[in-house]
Amino acid sequence: MKFEFIKKYRSSYPVKKMCHILKVSQSGYYRWLKAPLSSLKIENERLRARINELFTEHKGMAGSPMITADLHEYSGFSKVSRNRVARHMKEMGLKCHTGKKFVVTTDSKHKEPVSPNLLNRQFRVPTPDTVWVSDITYLKIGKKWHYLTVFIDLFSRIVVGWDLSESLERYSAMRALNKAIQRRRPGQGLMIHSDRGIQYASGDFRVILKKHHFIQSMSRKGNCWDNAVAESFFHSIKTQMIHHRKFQNLVETEHALFNYIEVYYNRRRKHSTNGYKSPANYELEYWNNEKAA
Repeated sequence: MKFEFIKKYRSSYPVKKMCHILKVSQSGYYRWLKAPLSSLKIENERLRARINELFTEHKGMAGSPMITADLHEYSGFSKVSRNRVARHMKEMGLKCHTGKKFVVTTDSKHKEPVSPNLLNRQFRVPTPDTVWVSDITYLKIGKKWHYLTVFIDLFSRIVVGWDLSESLERYSAMRALNKAIQRRRPGQGLMIHSDRGIQYASGDFRVILKKHHFIQSMSRKGNCWDNAVAESFFHSIKTQMIHHRKFQNLVETEHALFNYIEVYYNRRRKHSTNGYKSPANYELEYWNNEKAA
């Protein structure tokens, strides 16, 4: 028993350090000294300690479904239920960070040609690089607004390309798309879905699509649900990170965005649509299955 081990060696090692290494709470140990805990209480102490570690690892950006999925990766917690985790999180005061809703900046009042809505809300696709969705939102750096463009693969919800710009000109969308193309090397026939913004309707943007033989699709006018996956991503990054920080300069902001998108969102954050796997792991599993077939 861990508490008995700590008691046995407390004259040789600091109690605080042993509690940390053994993943038990220091307060729980001292309570046990006064009145030994039952096996269930000891298990709950271990569970609470691990929940707290995972919540801290997610920087407070995870609720009970994601924490439960993380716990299931450890043999000692493989059968813990979501309701149990939710109950403990509530008692511990651990609540997923959220913030105010956001407004997406879209300029669809232009005379450029508009593409039909070929995607038609078919947000589940069978293979990677079949459909990419894109959108643009804003964030404040110092006293000036900047604009974030992203491209997301519908298969795994992985962000394949992104760009931060001081302006809403089409060049940021073009840079983000070119980054995604360089990164993924998609084949002909890839569908690119977006809203009707001038950035996506511009001739320069369409030149890139034509060069690579991509297909363009656009949401219906004023219908945000037609691009719900991109909207959902922006809701996540806004409520989990941007609304909780004040950015002072471009370098700091790009560093924070890189950590959120590339390190956390793409590789660490589990998605319910992926069976609670991260986008990167979901794709890795797909390609491993393809090789084995």
